[in-house]
Amino acid sequence: MTIQRPLDELTIADAHAAFQSGEFTAEDLVVAYLDRIERIDRTGPALNSLISVSDTAVDQARRLDRELADTGKLTGPLHGIPVVVKDQIETADLPTTFGSIASGEFRPDRDATAIAKLRQAGAIILGKTTLPDFATSWFSTSSRSGVTKNPYDLARDPGGSSSGTAAAVAAGLALVGVGEDTGGSIRLPASFCGLVGLRVTPGLISRAGMSSLVKPQDTAGPMTRTVADAARMLDVMVGYDPADEYTAAAVVAGSGSSYAQSLAGASLAGVRIGVLRQAFPDGTDPDGARVAETVEAALTSLRGAGAELVEVTIDDLDEQVGFTSLYTTRSQADMDEFVSARPAAGIPSMRFLIDTGQYHEKLDLLEAIVAGPQDPQDDPEYVRRVLAQSAFQRQVLGVMAQNSIDVVVFPDAKLPAPTRHDIFADRWTCLTYPTNTVIASQLLFPAITLPAGQTSDGLPVGLELMAAPYAEHELLRLAAAAEAALPARRAPVL
Repeated sequence: MTIQRPLDELTIADAHAAFQSGEFTAEDLVVAYLDRIERIDRTGPALNSLISVSDTAVDQARRLDRELADTGKLTGPLHGIPVVVKDQIETADLPTTFGSIASGEFRPDRDATAIAKLRQAGAIILGKTTLPDFATSWFSTSSRSGVTKNPYDLARDPGGSSSGTAAAVAAGLALVGVGEDTGGSIRLPASFCGLVGLRVTPGLISRAGMSSLVKPQDTAGPMTRTVADAARMLDVMVGYDPADEYTAAAVVAGSGSSYAQSLAGASLAGVRIGVLRQAFPDGTDPDGARVAETVEAALTSLRGAGAELVEVTIDDLDEQVGFTSLYTTRSQADMDEFVSARPAAGIPSMRFLIDTGQYHEKLDLLEAIVAGPQDPQDDPEYVRRVLAQSAFQRQVLGVMAQNSIDVVVFPDAKLPAPTRHDIFADRWTCLTYPTNTVIASQLLFPAITLPAGQTSDGLPVGLELMAAPYAEHELLRLAAAAEAALPARRAPVL
């Protein structure tokens, strides 16, 4: 059956209603997405967002359709929902490449815990998406897949490191996607591609089976077109996992009501939003000015919906963000621990990639990581950096308390998506690109990006909402209210 409605704005609730009414089946939906992948990702605009595509997805969908026909019930909260997954998260039925040319056709023995949870909920893993080698860039540059195109402007980058997930979901090649976020790798590409991207408090979602970058900061998370879909995915993905000691965080977060249910009655009336203008673009830069204009219009919309905007300041923000960064201190140890536990992948260490030249030439962060210590304690500043992170957290929580702030807002990046020319001409590198997503990451706070609107030349701009640790229910509720007040997301024209 041919699906008559547009796929690029379909939601989980829409799909489930269609399955139950007989409008279309899970098999119809999978086939329709596979057709779009062929027409948009492999040919036509050739977004290059997927590394591999499942050859069993149609069979999985048929099985789910039979179960629905037999029982009259959906098998789970994600029954028949096609999902694309960033290829640093392990899947037993598809190769997991970590974006690296050196990984061959490595197939792990089992799914990552987060993937197993999605499958148990009825989701269909449609394919694995592009990323820079081992998630070490704000851009899509990968030794495995080359570059991925931004569906809103094919000459521009979709952002990284969850590049392919962002491009695929934005272009309607899957209903929802999974990314990973250490310093902003969900939120930055989501902002460049007009999506909702959620970073949770680290530990709410198991990282077992997901390659590390900075272990205390790493987390998987949803990348979707709506807040409601992000909440539905989060309900499935969270929980304690003995294979990841950091998921003890689930005990602190508690069970409580579902995240999806917390969206009911969402409103901005009486909500106090802290506006962090230190993170706003330089208005004298033409690109920055376009971002600032879009964000200011979004703030006006939030105020019109009943929110009270309060200007807030974080002392020495840039200095604290710089000093609490652990990439060049800790990443090499965490990354090497991960790959050394997977000898079948053929990558003994990050230094091996550098020494053999098996990495993309534009990965300055990977080079900087390997140039750093193999043991983080060999950095004489390591203990001070970790202690500074705790002090940074206390300061920002204090600012929120003193001002009775519910969330803090700022643009995800000070510039719109860069062109490939700017990246390859070294106008921007990973270490110099002005992203604000590292703020929440290095605070270990949850944050969500929402489409704030588009610049005058049609590029999406993301507005980030940052909350206190374990405040995901409130964060999602406020995000849903903000989403309703902001300009509606516009799908790319492809």
